[in-house]
Amino acid sequence: MKQRIRHIVVAGAAAAAAIVGIVLVLANPFVAPRVDLLRPNDKTVTAVGQRLYAEHCAACHGARLEGQANWRERGSDGRLPAPPHDATGHTWHHADDVLFRIVKSGVARSANLSAYATSMPIYEGVLTDAEIVAVLSWIKAQWPTDIQARHDEINRHAQSPR
Repeated sequence: MKQRIRHIVVAGAAAAAAIVGIVLVLANPFVAPRVDLLRPNDKTVTAVGQRLYAEHCAACHGARLEGQANWRERGSDGRLPAPPHDATGHTWHHADDVLFRIVKSGVARSANLSAYATSMPIYEGVLTDAEIVAVLSWIKAQWPTDIQARHDEINRHAQSPR
């Protein structure tokens, strides 16, 4: 009888541990990559994104996605100026899931850099996930078609098993 109870307890503990593990993986955006989130061809989504970009992003990244001057050179505070989000910048070099995490959680958290100094705000609690996707979708919709196609290829590679 004691052995049967012990087996039930062990089995129950193993099942609980498995459930907790699954919940943690599903709830943690840093474990499961999320790619192909952006919807640059969805006019409703990009219209929302355009409005939100003007409200939350344009002051630093420019109304025309041009970024700040000398964006590749650290200022006296050690921080990089806001990069452009147009085809001349590096935004399109990152898969959707990376862009999403940077906006939502910040550069330092998204890249596991504890001491990275940046002026980029964290938008978690400011914008919903859908609003972040809308902003990024609008940005992507502004890129030339060849850059969009290259970004799509980056997303495909991000989905491939490593």
